[in-house]
Amino acid sequence: MAEIITMPKMSDTMTEGVVAEWLKKVGDPLKTGDGLIAEIETDKATMELDLDERMDLSNFKDCRILYIGLEKGKAVPVDSIIAIIGENGEAYEHLLTGGTPAKADVPATPEAPAAVAETAAPAVDTSNIKAEVIGMPKMSDTMMEGTLVTWLKKVGDSIKAGDALLAEVETDKATMEFDLDNFIDVTKYNPCTLLYIGIEEGKTVNVDDVIAVIGEPGADFQALLSGGKTASAPAAAAPVASATPAPAAKAEEAVVVSDADGRVKASPLAKALAKDKGINIAQVKGTGENGRVVKADVDSFVPAAAAPKAEAPAKAAAAKPAFVPVVTGEESYEEFPVNQMRKTIARRLSESKFSAPEFYLTMEINMDKAMAARVSMNEISPVKISFNDMVIKAAAAALTKHPKVNSYWLGDKIRINHHVHIGMAVAVEDGLLVPVIRFANTKSLSQISAEAKDLGGKAKNKQLQPKDWEGNTFTVSNLGMFGIDEFTSIINQPESCILAVGGIKETVGVKNGQFYATNVMKVTLTCDHRTVDGATGAAFLQTFKQLLEDPYKLLV
Repeated sequence: MAEIITMPKMSDTMTEGVVAEWLKKVGDPLKTGDGLIAEIETDKATMELDLDERMDLSNFKDCRILYIGLEKGKAVPVDSIIAIIGENGEAYEHLLTGGTPAKADVPATPEAPAAVAETAAPAVDTSNIKAEVIGMPKMSDTMMEGTLVTWLKKVGDSIKAGDALLAEVETDKATMEFDLDNFIDVTKYNPCTLLYIGIEEGKTVNVDDVIAVIGEPGADFQALLSGGKTASAPAAAAPVASATPAPAAKAEEAVVVSDADGRVKASPLAKALAKDKGINIAQVKGTGENGRVVKADVDSFVPAAAAPKAEAPAKAAAAKPAFVPVVTGEESYEEFPVNQMRKTIARRLSESKFSAPEFYLTMEINMDKAMAARVSMNEISPVKISFNDMVIKAAAAALTKHPKVNSYWLGDKIRINHHVHIGMAVAVEDGLLVPVIRFANTKSLSQISAEAKDLGGKAKNKQLQPKDWEGNTFTVSNLGMFGIDEFTSIINQPESCILAVGGIKETVGVKNGQFYATNVMKVTLTCDHRTVDGATGAAFLQTFKQLLEDPYKLLV
C-alpha cells in the first residue's frame, strides 16, 4: 500500500526544511540498503533522508518513488508531504486529497461537469471595454494606504499626455501629485476621459483600492467594476458626475495662496518646491487647469535676467558662483533569499529577546597568569591550547559549583542540570552554529581543545550531526579574536545564561600607587531573571574569575 513521505524533523529546532537535492526520481526503485532519496537542508546542516531508518522497505514487493511533491530548493514546514512511495503502478492520488482509492469499474458521472458549470460564477469579459480601473498608487516604499487630498479633474474632464495630473495624494511621507503619465499610456484611449470617481476628498483607502476609472466616453465601466479586481469598490455606485460641483470649487480654493503679488492658484507640491528654490510663485505662469501652477511649471521656471551694470564689473565678478563639482554615482543592491539557518536564528533569538527578562553582569579579569600558564601548558600538550579552551574549562568548573546557572526555564518548572554540556558559538558562512562539548567539567584542557577544533571544523564544513549540537546547558560566545573588547549575547533558550567573552587587552594597572603594564579581559554574563538572580550570577563570575587568574586550579 502506498505511503506518504513527509518533511522530517531532523533537529530539535527545525520547523521547515529544503530539499537540497533529490537522489531519486519518479519511477526509481527503492530497496533495503538503498533507501537514500534526498538531501535535506535543515537550520543547522545538510543531511541525508534515508528511508531505511524510518520504515521497512521490504514490506513492498516492488517499491518505487511514485510521486515527488516538492521542487529542489523549495522550503516547506515539517510534516508537509514531499513524496509518496509504493508498489510499481499503484494508485496514490487519493493520498494527496485525503480520500479513498478510485475504483476502475466506476465510470465518471456525466452530470458532474454540468453541476459544476451551474454553480460557477459567470465570468465577466472585460477585454473589449475601452476603460481602465485606477487604484490608489504606491508612491513610497513604505506606503500602505493613501488619502485623496484634492481631485484635480472631475468626471467628464479629458486627460491627455502631458496633462494627466489626476489628484493630490497624501502618503505616509508627503503630499504628492498623482500624474497618470507616470503610470499608464493615456494615448491608448481616444479621447481619454475621467469616467468615474470612487473616493471622496479627504478619504483614506489602501494601496490598489479603486479610486477612479478612465477610458473612452460611453465605455461600460460598471461592468469593469463588477467584474474586475475592484471588489472593494461599490459596483452600483453612481459616478460622482451627478454630484454638485462644490468639491471641485473647494479644491480650487484650497490651492489658492496669498503673497505680496496677489492671489495665485498652485498645487501644494509646486508651492513647496518654489519655496525651496526661492522662487516667487506669483511670477510663475501656470499651465495646469484654469492656469494652475504645477510642479513642472516651477521646474521649468527661468527668472528674468537682470540687466548687466557696466559700472560695477567688480560686483558682477564677485557674484559669480563658486565651482561645485558634481558627484555622480549609481545605486545598486543585491537581495538573497533567507536560508533555513538564518530563519531559525531570527526566530529563536527573537523569541528569547522578547520573552526572557534579561540582565547583564560584566567583570574584568586579569589574564597575566593565564597567558604565562598557557605558554607552559602548550610545551607539553599534544594539541595547542587556546584561551577559548581555558574559558570553556573555567566556565564548566564554575557551573559545577553554581548549578543554578546551569539550568533551564521550562515555563511551569525550572530544571537544574547536574551534567555540564558547554555550547560553543561558531560563526559560519550562513550564520551561527553552537556545537556542544559534553561533560566539559570532566575533561582536561587538551581534550577540550581537541574536541573544540574538531567540532569547529565540522561546523564550517556543514558536517555536524544532531548529536553534535543538541543538549547544551550553557553557552560561551567569544569574539575576542575579532578585536572586540566587550559585548552582550542573547540567551540560547531554554538555557538560563550565556557568557560573552571579549579580547585580551594590554592596559595600565595601578598597585600601591605604582603604574604597571598588565593584560585584562572583559566578560559579560547574560542572565534570565526567571531562573538566575543577580547575586547568583555574580557568584558564578567570581569563581570564573578566580579560576582564570589562578589557572593552575584548572588542572586539578
